Amino acid sequence: MGNTAYISVGSNIGDSLAHCRSAAAWLDSRDGIRVTAHSRYYKTEPVGYADQPWFVNAVFAVKTALSPEALLETLQQAQRIHGREKNAVRFGPRTLDLDILFYNDMIMNRSGLVIPHPRLGNRRFVLEPLCDIAPDLVHPALGITALVLLGGLPPDGPGCLLLEGVSWRPCVQN
Repeated sequence: MGNTAYISVGSNIGDSLAHCRSAAAWLDSRDGIRVTAHSRYYKTEPVGYADQPWFVNAVFAVKTALSPEALLETLQQAQRIHGREKNAVRFGPRTLDLDILFYNDMIMNRSGLVIPHPRLGNRRFVLEPLCDIAPDLVHPALGITALVLLGGLPPDGPGCLLLEGVSWRPCVQN
């Protein structure tokens, strides 16, 4: 499993924290994927469509033997298993959202899969948790670190609050 990917996770329907924890544990149980690092959890203001509950967000690093396309397919499967349905509202509420942020230092732009994630550089809800685990990660297209990207965000942007006392732990499966 020689590839490293960074995955963002978010939820704002139901028990959002449980959905995010469960997704990380489920992915870690898949062949060809190991969760190697996990950020803290954040409560974050919705972006793009404001009339919805705040999200719970985190980022985790994985080692994977899967191609980017196969990893995306696995993330989509996790979303379906966790009850995600097609939403008519772009950036609307969801039980689970998983996105590939980075895959090694790859730059890819194919229909349905763009790596690095095209909007990560202006999203505090991605950069804040990413900097928990990889502040020195260099964006392969921009040549700057995650920490520099975070520092460039306006201070009056959407809210991003650390969920105090909540850390990552795998869900107990019954």
